[in-house]
Amino acid sequence: MSFDRTLDESALFRICFVCTGNICRSPMAEVVFRDLIRKSGYVGAITVMSAGTGDWHVGEHSDARTIAALEAHGYDGSLHRAKQFDPDWFENLDLVVVFDRSQERILRAWATTEQDRGKVQMLLSFDSEQAAQVDVPDPYYSDAAMFDNVLGMIERSSLALFRQIEPGIRRGTP
Repeated sequence: MSFDRTLDESALFRICFVCTGNICRSPMAEVVFRDLIRKSGYVGAITVMSAGTGDWHVGEHSDARTIAALEAHGYDGSLHRAKQFDPDWFENLDLVVVFDRSQERILRAWATTEQDRGKVQMLLSFDSEQAAQVDVPDPYYSDAAMFDNVLGMIERSSLALFRQIEPGIRRGTP
């Protein structure tokens, strides 16, 4: 089930952001990271998508509060359609970024090799200022202010992640 996004397997670096339902945190990260890629001129070199560990929101748009938070910060999250992560994707991904320890456990359990388990990384681990917090809270059961707070965490960590992979992309070797 592909909906609106496919993974460009020819890209030098391929990332999938994975949260629980693919309607809050992971779509935010996908949109933020796509914006970083576009602004830096790496379209085609880095490809990004998002998914959820669960299937209950498959086919739905992002949560309205996700779209509103993104819009308030100059992003367009209106085209997103939720999908569930498929363990077969590990083979074509370089990095699977998760938002909390629950998703980390699930995805590492779905991975069939040590190499694939090693691809699963926590988003905040890329940002030394936020790494001690470990988990990005799920804003689903909270208010709009929490969605804005979570977006800020995602923006900072995404930028830190981008800065870590950019030198390899510039050299043409991830």
